[in-house]
Amino acid sequence: MSSKSLTPKPVLPFELHRPRLAGHPRGRYVGDGVSDGRDSSTFRRWAGAIGTPVVGVVAVLTITEIFRRTPIANVTTVGFTFLLAVLVGSAVGGLQTSILMSLVAALSYDYYFIPPVDTWNITDPQDWVALSAFLITSGVGSTLSAWARRQTKEARHQRREAEELYDLSQRLLSAGDALALCNAIPSDIVDAFRARAAALFLTDGQTLFYSPGGSHQIDAVDLKTSAGYRDVQVEVEKGMSFVPLRMGINSIGSIGIADAGLSHATLEALGSLVMIAIERARAIEQVGKIEALRENERLKAALLDAITHEFRTPLTAMKVSVTGMLSNLEFDREQCRDLLGMIDEGCDRIDHLVDEVSEMSQLESGEIQLEFERHSVNDLIEAALADCSGSLGSRRIERGIANKEVAIRADLYWATKILVHLINNANLYSTRGEPITLRTETKNGFVFFSVADHGPGIDPTEVGRIFEKFYRGNEHRCRIQGTGMGLPIAKAIAEAHGGTVGLTSKVGEGSVFSFSLPIDRPLGARS
Repeated sequence: MSSKSLTPKPVLPFELHRPRLAGHPRGRYVGDGVSDGRDSSTFRRWAGAIGTPVVGVVAVLTITEIFRRTPIANVTTVGFTFLLAVLVGSAVGGLQTSILMSLVAALSYDYYFIPPVDTWNITDPQDWVALSAFLITSGVGSTLSAWARRQTKEARHQRREAEELYDLSQRLLSAGDALALCNAIPSDIVDAFRARAAALFLTDGQTLFYSPGGSHQIDAVDLKTSAGYRDVQVEVEKGMSFVPLRMGINSIGSIGIADAGLSHATLEALGSLVMIAIERARAIEQVGKIEALRENERLKAALLDAITHEFRTPLTAMKVSVTGMLSNLEFDREQCRDLLGMIDEGCDRIDHLVDEVSEMSQLESGEIQLEFERHSVNDLIEAALADCSGSLGSRRIERGIANKEVAIRADLYWATKILVHLINNANLYSTRGEPITLRTETKNGFVFFSVADHGPGIDPTEVGRIFEKFYRGNEHRCRIQGTGMGLPIAKAIAEAHGGTVGLTSKVGEGSVFSFSLPIDRPLGARS
């Protein structure tokens, strides 16, 4: 390690480390098995450097001995046999093995088979030509074989890098959060390419991200400097590679990799991949923000439309009443009472609308803290019916409740609101004189409450949207007063209790709205 990497580093905005993924097939820490790996690798290199040439020489001597003791072939056959052995040795052991075998084969060929035999003297020019051709042929063949081996090795190395690059791309391009992606990139590079360390620098915010231990091996100054380069920088002496991340003419950062041994083409491809992954994650976040803003604007428009419509009716009645009273017209006591009643009713209606909007806002923002306690089913039903008594008037409630004393875990104030909203909704849409049916059922650790009306029912195309905020049925939005807030509020409260809401409806026969609340079992009965 250079002395430069030991100098104190400047304070950075933040430094994130990503822990190694458990069970990752390629993950490793620097130092895990390094000593054993290096020892075994060194032994294999020495064994290959010594053993293969020795085997090649032994093969040449064996061929020599066979043809000496069993003269079954002429000189030309012996020469071709030697040449075949040299080519096989080149394919197996490489250029060094083939050169050594060629020298030994040439000496053996000259001494034992080219007249005068058992001497190093060659008198016939044809024998010189034959020996020279043998040496040249074996040398060319060995060189071509070694070149083919190098090409094969390089092709395998490139294929492995391409596979690792593809595996890395699958991980990077599946991320949707830009910050989490940037935090994971250095560790993913270490895992994919078996590098010693990796780091990512982003010019936006001057932010650095390191793999575990990377901050001690990759200098921050070098990373920042490499962001201004146009090409990949490889420092062979330090075993460092720096890849600039460029979007057109603009630099967005750089990558530093220690001891990865990657080719120049792979480093460039890696830089492009990381840049695309970061820009993709940022684009996804931007699209999400745009969609959220669009949805927010839609809800604002719907809220404004609903509030405008609901405010206009009571305000108009209040305005007419107040204007009439201020115009000094002659009203008797009964008429004044009626006008004041209209004003009072309008104020109540506006106050109810404001309460609903406020409740929905609190539920969505999580400002409401539910106080869960043990209550019976009957407590909830009686509280809801008492609250609805004024709006129901003379309408009958048919009860089918067989589990009144079953305990539920709920905030009674808010849970009552669920049932009140469903009963009031059934009252609005039920045919005059028809009763509302209230039933309960215990199933799978929950108590299911259902409210059935005898109204016109809901079209199947609208069932999926009936619990959306401000949504009201197309056929009834002008005929029946409402804001479209009651059912969404009931749904939000039920889900906050860990329950669900549901709806079944048939056009012309009515609708059944239901919700569930968890049963509060004694501690001894819980599994």
